[in-house]
Amino acid sequence: QVQLVESGGGSAQPGGSLRLSCAASGTIISIYEQGWYRQVPGSQRDWIAGISSDGSIDYADSVKGRFTFSAGPRKNTMYLNSLRVDDTAVYYCYMTEASDPPHTSWGQGTQVTVRQ
Repeated sequence: QVQLVESGGGSAQPGGSLRLSCAASGTIISIYEQGWYRQVPGSQRDWIAGISSDGSIDYADSVKGRFTFSAGPRKNTMYLNSLRVDDTAVYYCYMTEASDPPHTSWGQGTQVTVRQ
C-alpha cells in the first residue's frame, strides 16, 4: 500500500511562487506515472501536470510555461510560478503503480490560495 504525503502550498500574491512536493512511502512495486491534479470546490478535479510511463512530462495549457514539474522514483516536486488568482485550488498528488491492474494512490490534498 502506497501512502502519499504532500507538502508545500499555502498563500501567495498574484505573480508569486510556491512549491509543492509529494513523497511516497510504503510498499511500492514501481511508479510509472505521477503528477498533480487540482480541484476548486464545486468543480471536477483537473489534471495539470505529470510524467508518463515513457518519461515525458506534460502540462495542462492553463499552467504551461508557469509551472515546472520534476520527478524521481518516489518523489516529485512542482514549482508554481507567475501565480494567478485562478490557480487557487486544492492540489492533489497522484502516483500510479505498475501493478496488475495498475493502481493509483492519492495524496490528501494541499491548499494553494492566490490573492492580493
